[in-house]
Amino acid sequence: MTASQEQEGERNEQRLQKIVAAAGIASRRKAEELITSGRVQVNGQKVTELGSKADPERDHIRVDGKLLKKPEKFRYFMLNKPKGVVTTVSDPEGRPTVMKFFARTSARVFPVGRLDYQSEGLLLMTNDGELANVLTSAASKVEKTYLVKVSGKPTEAELEQLRRGVMIERGRRGEREGRVMTQPATITLVRDTDNPWYEVILTEGKNREIRKMFEEVGHFVEKVRRVGFGPLILDVKPGEMRELNEDEVTQLKRAARKKAPSQEQLQKPARRPRSGPATLPRPIRKRARRP
Repeated sequence: MTASQEQEGERNEQRLQKIVAAAGIASRRKAEELITSGRVQVNGQKVTELGSKADPERDHIRVDGKLLKKPEKFRYFMLNKPKGVVTTVSDPEGRPTVMKFFARTSARVFPVGRLDYQSEGLLLMTNDGELANVLTSAASKVEKTYLVKVSGKPTEAELEQLRRGVMIERGRRGEREGRVMTQPATITLVRDTDNPWYEVILTEGKNREIRKMFEEVGHFVEKVRRVGFGPLILDVKPGEMRELNEDEVTQLKRAARKKAPSQEQLQKPARRPRSGPATLPRPIRKRARRP
């Protein structure tokens, strides 16, 4: 070690996209987009190459001209997103976003994945870009559980087709980005009516995936409510949020690190107990209830 190194100390260089994500500005994927589009500077020099490194303690890092603050303490929240709210940090159309629920807090967080405008339920919010990147990756196989109300009764053959996987449009309607096969899903009848409710468990999160799946077999989806994300179970009312406790964060990280399940496990995942104000009653058992 040279004398100058002893005075300055060792540099602790990290990948630039990791630093930006850790600062709570965006997810890792969004941070990469900020870099490649030329919106990040290190010590006055524009950096556009992914994999570039910097020292968050010593280097001056700017995003859109604003000096990056030191990494914040990671925080994790569960929000029950009501429908009619956009799952983004900002919206060019001026629609309300999920950020309005955090306006009175000091937490600078962003949504992990998305729930579409008309869908509702459990949305994870955090400034932990690393974890967000893993949880939104299809390779992580983290289960997302939904309650889905369908118009009309799908046949058992149609449900079995959805369980195995169907071809759906890749992007938004009208974009013509081609078609893609969905991963195997678990679908269980929860309430048997003219317009039944199903519990649907997915391990991926394609654009409007559940709605597109049922449309492929001729059924319109009236409501989508996410009630589970990995080990988390929705337990707050619509429009309310709470911070996760230490044990919940540990379980969430453990779920993100687990190995991909086998094909048999994907078809028959372990059932999770339902709880919380957003869930439906358990299916009626065959045996008669006590008077």
